[in-house]
Formats: sequence, C-alpha cells, structure tokens
Amino acid sequence: MNDNSPSTGAQFLSLHLLETLVAVLPVRDENGAPKSIVYGGVERHMITSQARRRAERIHSRDRANAGRGALAGRATGIRTREWALLTARELASEHGWQQDEAIRTARAVIEATGLKFGEPDKKTVANLTRVLLFAPADAGARIAAHIAEHAETVRAWTEEYVAAQTAAAAAAAAKKKRGRKEKEAVPEEPEQDAAETKLPAVPGETRAAVLTALAPRDAIDIALYGRFLAEIADSPNVDGAVQSSHAFTVHEAEQVDDFYAAADDAKLDRKKNALDFLEAADDAGAGMTGYQSLISGTFYRHAVLDRRRLRRNLQAAGMSEQEAEEVSVAAEAEFVTAFVEAFPEAKRNSTASTGTLPVLVLAFDGERPYNYAAVFQAPIDESPLDKSGEGPAGPAAVKRLLKHHAFVSRRRPDISAGRVLTYDPQIDELLHTLDDTSVTAVTGIEELTA
Repeated sequence: MNDNSPSTGAQFLSLHLLETLVAVLPVRDENGAPKSIVYGGVERHMITSQARRRAERIHSRDRANAGRGALAGRATGIRTREWALLTARELASEHGWQQDEAIRTARAVIEATGLKFGEPDKKTVANLTRVLLFAPADAGARIAAHIAEHAETVRAWTEEYVAAQTAAAAAAAAKKKRGRKEKEAVPEEPEQDAAETKLPAVPGETRAAVLTALAPRDAIDIALYGRFLAEIADSPNVDGAVQSSHAFTVHEAEQVDDFYAAADDAKLDRKKNALDFLEAADDAGAGMTGYQSLISGTFYRHAVLDRRRLRRNLQAAGMSEQEAEEVSVAAEAEFVTAFVEAFPEAKRNSTASTGTLPVLVLAFDGERPYNYAAVFQAPIDESPLDKSGEGPAGPAAVKRLLKHHAFVSRRRPDISAGRVLTYDPQIDELLHTLDDTSVTAVTGIEELTA
C-alpha cells in the first residue's frame, strides 16, 4: 500500500447535505445584509464556504484539544496575525523575559525570517503580521524556546537589527522630506539613502528554527484544509485535501427585515415604581431600536475529501506511511462529524442557529468529486401539490437529490452505494417509500464513511 492507495474507499468521499434554517443570519456582507447569489434565474440565500470551513475546522480543533473525537489529543493549527505576541507571551511567562524586550525580539526574529508586519508607529498593528498565518498551535512556544536557548546571540543580533531598522526608517523619512523640498526648489545637503542601510540577516539557525516551527508539521487541520504563504518562499504551502462549496437555498430567497426594540431596564423600573419627580416623556419609547435581516430556507451544501491528497500531505509533513494511514482514517471520521455538526456562530445566541440538525446527509465514494448543485438549478416551488407545486422544500429537495443520485449512479460505475443519514422522522418515512435510490440508510455519523 502507498499514499496513492487509501485502504478504505475510493479516492474521493463526496458529501451532500440539506438543512432547513429558520430566522437566522449565519453570515453577512460588508453592509450587514445576508449574502445571496442568483442561480436558475432567481435570487438565493447563500452561506459562504469560508464560513462553513472555519466552523468545521474550529469544531474539530476544540474537540481534539478537549480529548474528544477521532483526533483526540492530536496536534492542530491556529490562523492568526499574532505570532509575535504569542511568542513574546511564551518568552515572558515561561522564560522570564521582560515583556517589552520579548515583543521586540519576537517581532524582529519573525520579521527577519520573511513575514511583513504593520507600521511600527501604529500601535494597533505594529506587532501583527500583515497576513493571517495558519501554523501549528505550538509554533509560538517553539520559537520562544529557541530564542531563550540562544538568548545571548539573539539579543545581540536583535539590538543590531533594531538599530539598523531605525536608521533605515530615518533615512526614508529624510528622503521623502528631501523630495518635497526639491519640488519647492530648495537645495539641501544629500542624505543617506534608505537602500544603503542594510538590515543584518537573522542567524541561520534561528531562521531555520522559525521555519520549522511555522511549518505544517503534524497539524491535522492544515493537512485537511491547506494553507498558502507567499511571503516566505521556502516555507511549505499545503494544497488542502478538502473542497467546499457555498451553500445556497434550493428555492427562491425571501429576506425579512426584522424591527427590534430594546428596553431600557432602568427607565422601565422608574416607570413601574411611579417616581413622580420624572417627567412622563422621559418614560416614553424604547431604549434602542433598529433592524436586522433574517433568512429562512432549506440549503444545499457539498464538500469533498481527497483521501490520497490527505495521505500525501501527512507524509510530506514527516509522518511514516503507516502513521499517515492511521491518522487519515481518524481525520476522515472527524471531518465528516464536523461537516454534519458544525455551524457558523454568527447570531447564535439570538437565533439558536447552531442547534440545527440536517434534513439529510448523503455520502458516497468515487474516483472523482461529484457536485449535485445542478439538481436545484430550477428552484423548488413550495406551493401545495394540489396546485402543481412540490410542497415543502425539505422533502421535495430530498426527493430530487436522491432521484438524481440514483440516475447518476447507474451511469458512473466508480460510485459506491450511497449512505444517507436523517434526523427528521418525516424524511425517514419518506426514504422507505422511494424506489431505486441507490442508498442505504444509516443511523449514526460514523457510518457515513466507507
């Protein structure tokens, strides 16, 4: 067996899911409005794949860190701009460094390795990298450990680096000022060009330690979802093993702008206790009013796991073939769990959206990915059946999806028998009435994988 021959199933695991959401707002655009897409000639509500992938990744990471699920105790990653701050925190808490020196050193080391930071004179971004970097969660601790171990060398280099950086900034400012004065035809003595102030290279062993710490290593979620880091050419990028589509409603979208009024408790208490020294006008009206957009509907979403890619990623990160095989099986089980259970957390408290369970999950194996979005190009008409409609979107979408899968399965010999899971008793009854669905009903998430 090699990394191109997973021991379970074909190369690709295709997942398809239908879920019905009521009065939620899991993802918004820059104006706070629900996201939408036009498909089949009508507007549909949309939940972006980015929101879904993050929800799934965080769900799996939290379970692993808590010692639950198939990846219990396994290493995972975090995506952040705060690697200098995380490293400095470790230097201060675990190695006894002063906070100011720790931050200055951590930023210098990481910046000299190749990552760009925010403007030094802007406190809010000065110690944040300009891009989000997805790396193993212990990367900051590893970098800090190296700095502490080589403190004398790193401190001397940092002092030289910061001094050269300050000189370069001063030269750049002088050049800019000189340019303005030249426009005003005022002669001035030549200043040192910023390009002439070269920053000292970070010690080779320190750069290697930072690159090793930031490398994907054994972080399972990086192998699954991938990462791209353009700023450091010799830091490995990862082509993720998971493909995710945007979710969209199987019917035409209808948006509700909900007017809300928030009460002012203190004002209502005064009114309730009839404090006569207050004017009646002061007791009138709500404490705050406004509008929020809410969406409802049955959504179709889809994801694919490339089993061969997952094994290659894990082996490229340093795992043996046997370990990569074992971890891949566990990662697949956890990915399927997250696909079914995770949900974007926007407005979760005011809409209880994260408690949603899917209407139907369809899983099957194949030698290529299969996206069934075209099943819903013609929007479902939820008019009653006796008025030539298809009835409620949930059952209607299930019928369409399974009919389409049965049709495709007869023409694609690589597709395995499908497995379906439902949490809706009405759909469970429906499954027993359908003919030739090419699927087997299961009762647990763990049975969705081959």
